[in-house]
Amino acid sequence: MTLSLGTVSKNDVKYVWNEVEPLIDKALSHADGQMLPSDVLHEVLTSHGVLWVGFDDDKIFCAGTTEIIQYPQKRVLRVITFASKSGHDYESWKDFIHTLEEYGKCNECTSIEAWTRKGLARKLKWDNEYSVITKNI
Repeated sequence: MTLSLGTVSKNDVKYVWNEVEPLIDKALSHADGQMLPSDVLHEVLTSHGVLWVGFDDDKIFCAGTTEIIQYPQKRVLRVITFASKSGHDYESWKDFIHTLEEYGKCNECTSIEAWTRKGLARKLKWDNEYSVITKNI
């Protein structure tokens, strides 16, 4: 078993989208309706977002998206979505953090952020600065 994670160029997204769209949709099912997979695809194709695909040997087993956020005082790599086919590949994703960190550094980011459930923040041992909560009106 050889695991790897890499970015997909916007020109190559069309070759993997049918396989990764259900994973993006799975990740978005934990959100509050802010985005659909088609919105994520638009962000990736317009170079605002980056599609990441994880391979186990030559088979896709996970996918996610990130974007770079330029705040007034710092630049951050934000994880937008991440999901695996099994839903139980946390250890593999955790091992990919180094890859995301290196990508962030190459793009002059000073940190990584993700809006996530508290359970994942605990598993990753990341600082839980704040949680995003919503209420419909």
